Amino acid sequence: IEIQEIGVDLLPRYAEIPISFKVKSVFRIEAIDKGLGGFLLIEEKVAHYTKNYDSIEENGESGPIGWTKRFDVSKWGFFLAFDGPHTVGGATVAIDTPGVNMLEDREDLAVLWDIRVHPDERRHGIGSRLFKHAADWAKQKGCKQLKIETQNINVSACRFYTKQGCELGAIHQYGYAGCPDVAHEAMLLWYLEL
Repeated sequence: IEIQEIGVDLLPRYAEIPISFKVKSVFRIEAIDKGLGGFLLIEEKVAHYTKNYDSIEENGESGPIGWTKRFDVSKWGFFLAFDGPHTVGGATVAIDTPGVNMLEDREDLAVLWDIRVHPDERRHGIGSRLFKHAADWAKQKGCKQLKIETQNINVSACRFYTKQGCELGAIHQYGYAGCPDVAHEAMLLWYLEL
């Protein structure tokens, strides 16, 4: 597996890598003493369904192709993982971008904007290699932390981020309340010290 930094001209190839996954369980968030005693994440099985982040539209755009239309991506890092001629994964890191609220107006914070591995190639260590490559890139750019957003419906991603050394820094139960299609999901924010 070879990981290469790419330009925006290869985002259509990046977008060909499916990001969808099967939801089989979720983390139910239980507030202890109305949150004063902390929170518990309790895994519960659910009726299976497929989640596809690329199908979520914002301002008429969806997926990697829409990023360049919505944001100034001139400082972002885009990476593809290749197995010979085959594209098997990708990762994107956002840094120092006005209008990206996840960056919290911090110049020392990077956001793992996206990470994806082709379904046929999952569970072979490609995601871990992409994650490390993205974190190393952010550190080389002077960032002190890497921030990642996921949801309580993506249990495997939560486990993946803890395996990579990330710490759950925030639970926002109502983070998607303004988006009816995903209002039932809770926002989970993970952080990695670089």
